[in-house]
Amino acid sequence: MDEIDKKIEEGKEFIRNRITELRLKADISEYQMSYDLGHNRGYVQGISSGKAMPSMAGFLNICDYFDITPLEFFDPGLKEPGLLRSVNEKLKKMSPDDLELLDTVLGRIMEK
Repeated sequence: MDEIDKKIEEGKEFIRNRITELRLKADISEYQMSYDLGHNRGYVQGISSGKAMPSMAGFLNICDYFDITPLEFFDPGLKEPGLLRSVNEKLKKMSPDDLELLDTVLGRIMEK
């Protein structure tokens, strides 16, 4: 297996594992998710087991299903992407003075 094939396999494994992680976090069965996405009962199981990969449209539907962007899908460090998105929208509306104050408060919280 050459380096490119290895990277492709690593990417596929990441996608499978990330879908499983998001599904388990949402407490949704493979069957239920398959049904909700409009596929046969084995759709998600096929992805999880490595027998299949979603198409690009399927991938985007999965992101939509979990209410995350593709960028958020590929950032497993984001524990609460929806909440972070909501906070970010509020931050965009704040004045520079308020942002500076919030930055100071967050700095103090993070020191603890």
